[in-house]
Amino acid sequence: MSNQETHCHLSTSSDCPIEEGLRVIQRVTARTAEVGGGIPVSRVMPSRQRRKIGAWCFLDHAGPAVFQSRGGLRVGPHPHIGLQTFTWMIEGQVLHRDSLGNVQVIRPGQVNLMTAGRGITHTEESLLDEHHLHAAQLWIALPESDKHCTPAFDHYPDLPVWSQDGLQITLLAGSFAGRTAPTRLFSALVGLDLASQGAVDTGLILDPAFEYGVLILEGAVEVNGQTFTSDELAYLGRGLHDVQLQTSGACRALLLLGGEPFAEEILMWWNFVGHDKREMAEALQDWNNRNLDRFGDVAGYDGPRLVAPELPWRQV
Repeated sequence: MSNQETHCHLSTSSDCPIEEGLRVIQRVTARTAEVGGGIPVSRVMPSRQRRKIGAWCFLDHAGPAVFQSRGGLRVGPHPHIGLQTFTWMIEGQVLHRDSLGNVQVIRPGQVNLMTAGRGITHTEESLLDEHHLHAAQLWIALPESDKHCTPAFDHYPDLPVWSQDGLQITLLAGSFAGRTAPTRLFSALVGLDLASQGAVDTGLILDPAFEYGVLILEGAVEVNGQTFTSDELAYLGRGLHDVQLQTSGACRALLLLGGEPFAEEILMWWNFVGHDKREMAEALQDWNNRNLDRFGDVAGYDGPRLVAPELPWRQV
C-alpha cells in the first residue's frame, strides 16, 4: 500500500489549517487513491485539510475488498526514506518482502512496522489463495535526528487487547490506559483500534499534550456529539482530557491516532519523507540509478520495480 500515484505533488506539513477561538472538530473526508488489484483505497492524509497528527503523516484505508484468487494487492519493489511504514491488518493476508531479506506474512490483528531510515526497498502482495483485504496503512515521519538511521523491520503478532463498555480496544502503538505496545517508535505517539458489535457509549481518557484524530473505518460514530461515518476523520486537536464515543450499532473498526505535535516541518513526495528538497532529489537519483548500497534489492518478487514520477519542482 505504497503511494503509486503517477502525478505526485509535493506537500509540506506546515500548510494545514489552524482553528482560532472556539474548539471545532475538523471533518476531513478521504479521497480515492490508486493501488490496483480492484482494491478501493481511501486516502485521508496527507490532504489539504490535514497533513499530520503528531508524527503520523500518511493514512490509507484499503478495502474492504473481495477479489478472485491470484488477484488483490500486488505492489512491486519501491523505495522509502525518512519514515516508518505501519500496516494494521483487519482482514486478509499480505506477504511483505524487503531489501534486508525479511519475508513476512501479516495476518489480521497483527502489525508490520518497517523503519526506512536512510533507505529501504520492499514489496507487498496478497497471498495466492487470498480473497479478502481490509487494512490501514500509515506512515510515521522520523525526526531529523533519526532520519538516516539503519533500516529495520519488525513484526508484532501480539498486541495488548481489552474491553471497555462493549468496545474492544487494541493498542497498536505507544502507551494507553496503563498498557504499552511493543512497537518501535521514535516519537511520542499512540494508536488504537476500536471495534464494537453493538451500541456503545463510553469515554476514553486523553493526554492533553497530544493532538488526536478519530478515523471511522466502518459504520457511524458520534465523536464528542458529532456524527462521523466511514472514511471521515474527526480531527480533535490538542488540549482535550477525554473523548466521548457513541454508536447505535456495530462499528467494526475505527482508529484513534494521537501524538505530540511534530514541530519539525517535513516534505512528503511519492514514497519519501524528507526535511528539504535536496535530500529527496538525491534519493530519487539513487533509486533511478539503482544504487544498491542505499536501497538494496528484493529477492523473490517476480515483477518490475515501480517507476518514480518526475519531481514536481525544477532542479537548480
